[in-house]
Amino acid sequence: MNKYRTHTCNELNKSFNNKDVMLSGWVNKKRDHGNLLFIDLRDHYGVTQCVIEKGNSSFYEIEKIPLETVIKVLGKVIERKKDSINLDISTGEIEISISSFEVLGKTKELPLPVFSDQEYAEEVRLKYRFLDLRRKKIHQNIILRSKVISFIRSEMSKYGFLEFQTPILTSSSPEGARDFLVPSRLNPGKFYALPQAPQQFKQLIMVSGFDKYFQIAPCFRDEDARSDRSPGEFYQLDIEMSFVEQEDVFDVVEKLLNNIFKKFSKNKIISEKFPKITYAEAMLKYGTDKPDLRNPLLIHDLTKIFHREDVKFEIFKKLVKSGSVVRAIVTKKTKDRPRSFFDNIDKWAKDNGASGLAYFTFSNDNGFKGKGPVGKFFSEDSLKEIMKITSAEEGDSIFFSCGKKNELENFLSIARDKICKNLNLIDENKFAFCWIVDYPMYELDETTKKIKFSHNPFSMPQGDLKTIDFTKPLNIKAYQYDIVCNGIELSSGAIRNHIPDLMYKLFKIAGYEKNIVDEKFSGMINALNYGAPPHGGIAPGIDRIVMLLANEKNIREVTMFPMNQNAQDLMMNSPSEVTPEQLKELNLIVKK
Repeated sequence: MNKYRTHTCNELNKSFNNKDVMLSGWVNKKRDHGNLLFIDLRDHYGVTQCVIEKGNSSFYEIEKIPLETVIKVLGKVIERKKDSINLDISTGEIEISISSFEVLGKTKELPLPVFSDQEYAEEVRLKYRFLDLRRKKIHQNIILRSKVISFIRSEMSKYGFLEFQTPILTSSSPEGARDFLVPSRLNPGKFYALPQAPQQFKQLIMVSGFDKYFQIAPCFRDEDARSDRSPGEFYQLDIEMSFVEQEDVFDVVEKLLNNIFKKFSKNKIISEKFPKITYAEAMLKYGTDKPDLRNPLLIHDLTKIFHREDVKFEIFKKLVKSGSVVRAIVTKKTKDRPRSFFDNIDKWAKDNGASGLAYFTFSNDNGFKGKGPVGKFFSEDSLKEIMKITSAEEGDSIFFSCGKKNELENFLSIARDKICKNLNLIDENKFAFCWIVDYPMYELDETTKKIKFSHNPFSMPQGDLKTIDFTKPLNIKAYQYDIVCNGIELSSGAIRNHIPDLMYKLFKIAGYEKNIVDEKFSGMINALNYGAPPHGGIAPGIDRIVMLLANEKNIREVTMFPMNQNAQDLMMNSPSEVTPEQLKELNLIVKK
């Protein structure tokens, strides 16, 4: 028999009545009722209530031990009285009458409470992460993460995918983020890079003749932290498939995500067949390529309205003449909202760096008009044209703003979320997935005014390769796609460019000459010259999937040992300085 326990803290029920048992775990709570002391004993599996009488020789000793002490108790299972049954725990019908106990692990004074899920300072939580992980909610999040990963592995095997591991020490490549570099002792002055993603290796797996690959892959990027992005490292479900088109990838991912979210959440999936939204449409209607489709508000282009003679809103008309655009958001049936509702949104816009949000309500009281501060600048005909463009009706309101296209898209994306929140329009118990497709192959760098890749440089351009006009690169679209859920990007993917001559041509447009491509991507460009199949893939983020399933707003809550905002591990004091001897071995000198 195990010397620490006969059962775990979730196993016992009234069928064990009068049985002698032994449990081990942490002291979760204590309640002193004078002649009786109740102890909630907790382990990984659950909680069992234990009780000791004052007449027991161990009473005063166990009374003094602090919470989170690890103890072993011996005792007898007894049924609880009906009025003391706790249906919130699986062992709530019984308790253990303690005959003796033993301290297995002492504890110092706790820097944060374990039995409570109350918010606590990030610095304390991360420094004492091992305590933070004992707390019920985050403990359950990490268990959920493990179950999700196990389920994914099982599903991918069912779909005919094989799991392979790709190298962690590799070469640096320009993939959009900063690399983490590792100095080589055996090759002085040279460095490995930790992979930002297994991009080149998974393509090489396809060239090697394997048909379907997946991996729960660690990825390393020296990026700033965000609520949905961990600094340093993260995990993704890396997928690659041979002899596929875009739709084949979509079919696999939709099936997988539907199965995951149905199994691990009670929330409803709005559409199991994910809608496809072009990048251009997403930027126009939502102001972002990461739209939350639970939000019903849409953005409309009203630029042409301000060319009309019967529109007298001169501020916007002058801006439109100089190249600005006008975009608007319609809110349904808001005519009875108080003036403060509209003014608060306008104030919010100004507080967030915009010139404000002009607004009025379509009103038919005493004649058709725009009711609000700027409604007087619009004729009845112009109002009706606005209604036609935006599908607005009498009683609806409209917020609009004017500015440079890129800046306005970004601002109205945030404004759309703000207005939606104020109107309480989102159903938090739903998941809304969508594909964003038809990304431009290139974009113009606002600073250098040079052409650069907009997304993944290894993507296949759309269209007949014999007739694509490479002299107009900003018109070229790529077989690139993102999967988005509730406003969170889960993944990017693409059908890959497997043709070496085409790759040289595309990279040259972005400023990479043939010798640079051969140097930076030597392994892959060489392999593509030896019979490469058409292939494509995607890599949904594990951390973000679990974050959505756990209904958490910050990715830290589903990560076992996250870093802080400055990419520091406060628990392990990392990063840290190294000794002069270590630097000497690596032929390095640190200049402070």
